[in-house]
Amino acid sequence: MIDRLLENSIKGKFFKGKAIILLGARQVGKTTLLKKIATSLKDVLWLNADNFEVQTLFEASSSTRFKSIIKNNKVIIIDEAQRIKNIGIKLKIIIDEIENVQLIATGSSSFDLSNEINEPLTGRKYEFKMFPISFEEMVKHHGLLEELNQLEHRMVFGYYPDVVTNQDDTTDILKLLADSYLFKDILIWNKIKKSDRIVKLLQALAFQIGNQVSYNELGKMVGLNSETVESYIQLLEKSYIIFRLGTYSRNLRSELKKSKKIYFYDNGIRNTVISNLNPLELRNDKGDLWENFIISERKKYLSYHNIYTNSYFWRTHAQQEIDYIEEREGKVFAYEFKWSKHKKARIPKTFTNAYPEAISKIISPENFEEFIMHKDG
Repeated sequence: MIDRLLENSIKGKFFKGKAIILLGARQVGKTTLLKKIATSLKDVLWLNADNFEVQTLFEASSSTRFKSIIKNNKVIIIDEAQRIKNIGIKLKIIIDEIENVQLIATGSSSFDLSNEINEPLTGRKYEFKMFPISFEEMVKHHGLLEELNQLEHRMVFGYYPDVVTNQDDTTDILKLLADSYLFKDILIWNKIKKSDRIVKLLQALAFQIGNQVSYNELGKMVGLNSETVESYIQLLEKSYIIFRLGTYSRNLRSELKKSKKIYFYDNGIRNTVISNLNPLELRNDKGDLWENFIISERKKYLSYHNIYTNSYFWRTHAQQEIDYIEEREGKVFAYEFKWSKHKKARIPKTFTNAYPEAISKIISPENFEEFIMHKDG
């Protein structure tokens, strides 16, 4: 059992009069984590909303109905809660009308569960996001040296729990994840008919990690208009497959102001989408994989440790660029990512002149663990 960083954070919010909402992609370990937590508790009612019988139980929205379901249980866990119609209102009734009960709900995609619960549960919830296993979690599990030895493997196959714990079957597991789970929520809940187009769009995005993307150009590549491309990207982001970075622009007229970069939450999913799970030494996209790995791990770290920051990339019309910018606590941090020892990486003078107070660092395989396991990198 690999301990997850969210475990203590979730336990720390028990019985404070609010629901606990655990969001994340399918198969990242939400159910496993809650089952572990549940073993240390008494009077737990577990409801799997993927089952039609559980969905039927919640058709009536009354406190009397919910009290008859909960009975004397003190902890109520509703797994895959987004499958229950009007779930937000029903969670609100339980919180408001039934005392001394800790309600926990999980959801595979924020675009359904979050949108339904945000208004009904205003001021009534603690929300957590869960990702594939992190570098930090694996270091805590078996030590830094062992995880450093696994670095090239992680850059290709990623950190989904089944992939980490079953390394003899990584290719089959990733294909199953991509085929059976990746688009399930999007296609079911949004009734997208052009599933082949969204697959092509994701493949196009996978080939462009670390580069600026144009919705118009992507649309031409996959046969969709730019508005549909943007809406599909929003769905992919809300289902925790990809995430976007915007541009940092404060001082210079030459800075790009509206561009986007898109990254994957997991390298293994990215590589499976383009059907390339070749070893690192046989690949020509090492730099892209390194950048995606580092930024996704940083995103996990910031989320799990409740560090609030604005994240960007920086680029000028003259093609000067910085991979990653953080703006937090009144300071600006600039990071350039370098995989190859033979390529020099530097922070452009245009940036340092415009932002002389910015703290700049080069992140390489020699020092990256500080960046993804410590606040100031």
